[in-house]
This record gives sequence, structure tokens and C-alpha cells, in this order.
Amino acid sequence: MLWRGFDESAFSDVISIPKLVEAGAEELRARYLAWIYELGEMPISGKRVVDHLEFRIGLSYWWMTLFAEKCNFDKSPQIDDAIRLMAFEDWATGRSLGRVVLDSCNAPLAECMRSWCAGSGIGFERQITVAEKERRSSLKRLYQSMPHPVQALAWLVGHLVRFWPLRNLGVREWRQTKGRVTFISYLFNLVPGSAKEGRFESRYWAHLPDELQREGCKTNWLHLYVEDALLHTPEKAADVIRQFNTTGRDGQTHVTLDAFLSAKVVFRTLRDWFRLAWIGGRLRRAIASPHAAALNLWPLFQDDWQRTMSGQTALSGLLNYNLFESALKALPKQRVGVYLQENQGWEFALIHAWRTAGHGRLIGSPHSTVRYWDLRYFFDPRSYSQKGRNNMLLPDQVAMNGPAARDAYVTSGYPVGDLVDVEALRYLYLVDIKADADIVLARPTGSPLRVLVLGEYLLSSTEKQMRLLEKAAGFLPKDMKITVKPHPNCPVQVADYPGLRLEVTMSPISTLVQACDVAYTGSITSAAVDAFCAGVPVVSVLDPDILNLSPLRGQAGVLFASTPEELAHAMIASVSGRRATKGQDFFTLDPNLPRWRKLLLESIE
Repeated sequence: MLWRGFDESAFSDVISIPKLVEAGAEELRARYLAWIYELGEMPISGKRVVDHLEFRIGLSYWWMTLFAEKCNFDKSPQIDDAIRLMAFEDWATGRSLGRVVLDSCNAPLAECMRSWCAGSGIGFERQITVAEKERRSSLKRLYQSMPHPVQALAWLVGHLVRFWPLRNLGVREWRQTKGRVTFISYLFNLVPGSAKEGRFESRYWAHLPDELQREGCKTNWLHLYVEDALLHTPEKAADVIRQFNTTGRDGQTHVTLDAFLSAKVVFRTLRDWFRLAWIGGRLRRAIASPHAAALNLWPLFQDDWQRTMSGQTALSGLLNYNLFESALKALPKQRVGVYLQENQGWEFALIHAWRTAGHGRLIGSPHSTVRYWDLRYFFDPRSYSQKGRNNMLLPDQVAMNGPAARDAYVTSGYPVGDLVDVEALRYLYLVDIKADADIVLARPTGSPLRVLVLGEYLLSSTEKQMRLLEKAAGFLPKDMKITVKPHPNCPVQVADYPGLRLEVTMSPISTLVQACDVAYTGSITSAAVDAFCAGVPVVSVLDPDILNLSPLRGQAGVLFASTPEELAHAMIASVSGRRATKGQDFFTLDPNLPRWRKLLLESIE
């Protein structure tokens, strides 16, 4: 059985567990979401875990934990192993197994498998043929060798020193704002040309801020700073905030969350953290004890519990809450707020702090695609129907950017009455891309193959994507032209891939998709949808290490590849010309933004 592999042709009687996961996707996803829900509902000493973790009236820290966030592609990759274990158990049920031999250096996985075998009366043996090597700097190794509480305190000191230049920046304007509409967004993904001119323009929000300003709607912007090539230091971010407030005077007010750092905020954060660490320690033994289920997943999540209760994750989440609390208490009463919704832990802190401060309607906005295996967007349906004091906090409305996102929310059990349709701001450029629905244009004979590579947010995923292309180059035309559009947070260096002739660009995808024959995308990036909706043939990496997180999973005509030969064949086979654009299948597209205007402007009339 292949734990991390798809190719069943190498030997006879080979079974791919990733294929079993895809075959049982609906049941497995629901089963994992149910496991998380039941973990939060577990009674301990007469109280639910959710209630034990209440740290403000009406807010349980449970919703800010790594368990509730379920970020399986970055923060908690072991979730994929948990789901594979469930698939393996389903396959094994009803079969007569004598012995299981696990070849893996993953100790928590081995412990789960050993426990299951013991409970099922099956022999177990573990082998380690090749130990995986993780590339880490000596400083990172030293940090990760520390106990989680020590890591947390070291992180806090570093954060305060690094982000102190943002303290109090824009706070006076924030307190005095006349705006009654507030956006909570990332200081990231800005349009470089506009930022250099001191004008706020974000690819998350397109021209919505300008439209609101033209309508006389004053807006406030609370930014979470994220380092990138444009704003590579907090000092640079501070300069940009000053320029935005000067340029947008009387129309826009900008501030970062770290502007509200203070001794009081740090004290409250440490107080919450000490209390949380104590409660987490008391709960751990009861949660970790074996239960009736034959498959015990806890060994995979022990480290997540430590990180989320006493480590950096805990201290960071609690600092975010206290910063939101300070920022939103200082803000004059707002009629409506809009935030980028990905169901990260800070968002639940925001919802509670917003309502505690007495502000009006709050709208979550999933700004990109809602991928099937991105578990952050999905919860056990029982989570939506509870009315208790510490149950999941939801925004008043969720702004759906198109049919695909709406369908994903509805089928997962989200309350339909809380969904409202709006335009897909990040994808409005698709309106201008023309493709003939009836005529398929073949690539001119003899012209070089033009490959557009769309990179990933994670360095490890980008490297895997590029190495696969490098190995496939020997099966592809020698004169092919490769243009790489990396994610802003994960640059690609040409020198790292000597086997490829690359051109790296940060030009907008809207321009690049009109000058390529095929788009080669990573296994996670939502940029795959940009190319697909523009009518470009798409080939995506099928990464055996993770679940299929492609937003194009299940789309007809999209090819996936896990080997160099598959990739080369897929690229050559897919280049038969452009087809009709598919933007309307995914997104609501109207550059006049009638839905957004109605949603926001009617709130302030």
C-alpha cells in the first residue's frame, strides 16, 4: 500500500491510499469534521472542552485553536495523515489481516497504527528504510528544540521589538474617523505602482475602495501586516500607512493592528496565556486518554495541543485578540464591517471583539476559491445549529463571490439565509479576456511552447513543483519558453534551477494568461482558477504528500501529473488551443459592482 503515492502500476497488487481517500472523499471529510466537533464537545468534569476554554464571556478559545482552524496544508499537515488513516481503516474493515508493516520515519503515525493494530488483534512492525531530512537553519533548529512556552516568550519579545515602529501610527486618525464602514484586511498584495505613489490599491478589493469614495462613503482600514517583497520591513509598512492617510484624507483612514501595541495589551495577553496554559495542561490528560473508537488519532495531534495551548500559536492568537479589542474599542461606532474570511483563528477573535465594542453588521468575505480539501472552510453541520454561550461565532453575513463558493458553503450545511451574493473582486479582469467559444486555435507549427508557471504560497510546495518541471524538461521541446509568476510571499530564484531556462516576472496574471499556451500550477494555488477561467489549458501537480487541494479538483479538462513523464505528456496533450472562458461558472463578474454597492451603501443611508 502506498501511503504517499498514486502509481499503482509498478507492481501487482498495489493499492494507493491517496486514491482511496479520493474515492471516499465525502464520507472521510465528514468523518474528520465530526471528530473535531466531538473533541470540542467532549465532557470533562461536567463541562464541555469548549466551555472550559472560555476566556471572555461568549468567546471560547477553542475556536482559535489549530484544531478548529484545520489548516491541513500549512499549520497542521498531519491532518492529511489522519484522513489517510481513516481511509486505511475503512479498507481494512472486513478483511483478514495478519500483520501490518509500516515503513515510515513518522513516529506519531506509527503510534496511531500500532494502537489500531493492537486493538484489532493484528501484528505490527515498523521499519525505517530512509529517514527524511528536513532542511532547517541552525537558528531554527535551536528555536524548535526549546519547550513550547519558551518558544512563545522568545517569539513575543521578537515581535515587540520588530513591530514597535508601527505602534500608535494612525491611531489618532482612527479615533477621529468619520467613516462608518470598516474593512479588516491584510497589508499585502498591494499594487506596487499605486503604493509607490502613496495610493491604496489592493488586489483583494480591486476598485471597490475608489467606488465607495466616489459615492461619498468614508472607509476605515485595519490592516494585518504581512511581510513581502514590497513591504519587506515594518518601517516600510509604516511609511506606506503614512502616505495612505495623507492621500486618502477625508475619505480613507488606515492603521495596522500592531499600532495598538501597548504595555496594557501585552500584560493582558500574558495573563490570558498563563491561564490558558494552566487549563490546557489540566485538559490534556482527559483528551489524550484512549476512547471507545478503535482508531486513536491523538498521537498525531499532541504537538498541536501543546502549540495551541502554551506555545507560539497560543500567545500569537491571544495577542491578536487583545489588539482587536483595543482597536475596536477606540473606533467610533460602525454600521458595517467587512473582513477577509478564511476561518483563521484571528477571525473569531475579531468577531467577538467587534460585537463586544457594539459595532453593527459584520460581513465575512471569502476572497478567492473555496477548495474541497481546504478544511478551514468546513465544519460539522452541528456547529451551525447550536445556540449555546460558547458555540462557534459567525459573521452576520458571508459575501459569496460566485456560484462555486456558494455551492460549497450550501452543501456543507452553512445557513443559507446568511449568504449574500457579491462580485468577485479579485477576478474582475476576467471580464476583459476574450475567447472564441466556437473556434479552437491551434498553436502555430514550429512556434515554441509557452509555459506559464504559477507558483505556490509555501516554499516547500514551490520547490516540489519546480523540481518536477526540471525533471520533465528532457521530455519537452528544447525551445520552450518558461515564464514563472511566483507567489508574492515565495520568490523563485533562477539560479536554483539550472536545468531550466526561466524568466521570472511579477506581472499581473491577467496579462500573463493571455500570452501562454499552457499553465502549469502548483497543487494548492488558487491561481489555477485564473488560468482556467481565462480559457488556458491547465496542468496541475498532483502532490502525493498532501490531499488534492487544487481548486480545479473534479473540473473536466484539467490534467494532473505526479511524475515527470506524466507532466510532459499532459503539457503536450493539453496544448490544443484556447477554449471559451469559464469565469461565469466560478464567479459573479460585473465591474460596476452593483451587489457590493447595495450591500454596503444601503447600510449607511
